[in-house]
Formats: sequence, C-alpha cells, structure tokens
Amino acid sequence: MARILIVEDEEKLARMLELELTHEGYETEKACDGRTGLEKALSGRFDLVLLDIMLPRLSGMEVLRRLRRAEEGHTPVLLLTARDAVMDKVSGLDAGAEDYITKPFAIEELLARIRAGLRKRGSAAAASPALTVGALSLDAAGRTVTLHGAPVTLTRREFDLLQYLMEHANHVLTREQLLSQVWGYDYAGETNAVDVYVSFLRNKLGAGVIETVRGVGYIMRR
Repeated sequence: MARILIVEDEEKLARMLELELTHEGYETEKACDGRTGLEKALSGRFDLVLLDIMLPRLSGMEVLRRLRRAEEGHTPVLLLTARDAVMDKVSGLDAGAEDYITKPFAIEELLARIRAGLRKRGSAAAASPALTVGALSLDAAGRTVTLHGAPVTLTRREFDLLQYLMEHANHVLTREQLLSQVWGYDYAGETNAVDVYVSFLRNKLGAGVIETVRGVGYIMRR
C-alpha cells in the first residue's frame, strides 16, 4: 500500500484529499506548513508527496529544493498550485517535481497523476543503476551523468528523458511514447515538449548524441 504525504495548509482541501486517498486504498499523513512537511518528507516513509506551493513557514518550492538536496533516494513530488503561470510550472519541474496540477482540479485527474508518479518510482527502483552509450554514462541511483568522464548537469526532466532514451538505445521512440513514459500519459502541456528537451540535451551533450528519425521520433545508438 503506497504512503502519501499531503502538505497543504487549506484545511478543507487537505481533509478532502485525505478522505479521497484513503478511500482509494492509500495510507496518508498530513502537514499544514512547509517546515513540518519537509521534516516528514525527509523521514523516507512516503512513496509520494502532494506539495502545495503556497505554504506558511516555508514555501513549497523551498521544501522541494531542500528535499532534493538532502534525500538519498528520490521521492516523487506532485505540486499543487493555484498559479497558472508557465514559469511557475517550469521552475517546479526543474527543481525536481515529477508533475504539477493547478487548482481547482478534478479528483480523477489528481488520482491519475498520482498513479503515474508511483509507476515512475517503481520503474526507477527496478532500473539498472548504470547505463552507458558510447562516451556517455548515466547512474540512475545517484542521478549523475558523465560525458568522457566529465560531469554533466541536467535538470530533472532532462535526466528522465535521457535515461529513457538510453534504456531503449537502438530503438526508435516516437514523441508520443516519450511524452507518455517521461511526462506521464495524462500530460496536457505543450505537444512540442519532447523536441524542446531533446534540443536542451543536444546543447549539453553534443548534436550527434540523439538522432532524429524524420516523421517518427528519436533514437540513441550504441
């Protein structure tokens, strides 16, 4: 049974989430401010964190940054936000969140995103900790990447995309596959997200690392 931490200062919303998630069979625990939420998240007892951005004592973004710096593993974080600005979403994803959902939201959508986050956690745990394609090496456990032995700094989304491409080296992957597996099957953002992030990776790793298969998608060759 998955354990979910709800970090939300709106009491009615937190209670609603607690009831709905318990009904779905999840174990839940609540925190009503950022500092308490961070302490609970760092305990390592939770499989996923629902984290509001606007919190007293410590903002959700700061909780996320400190969690990512301090934890040895990687607990999936789903951001809850009333903000609908693109930069807020991008900042959250780059800071290490798996996904975000804008308030108000349908509980069915939230549950789908939770399931997607938990699947990613399970896939990451089962994945081989070390991948190598040419001069490029990726350590899934340590979440590090090196090129010719030199470290390469990637955002969370860039890392996830690269890992999936390396795990499926020598296979052509469609944009739809990558959106489904890396962004989540219910992703509703810009449809050119894959192209944008492939461009980011090429800028950091070199133009020839990821090949374009015209009209289909992308491939990494061993």
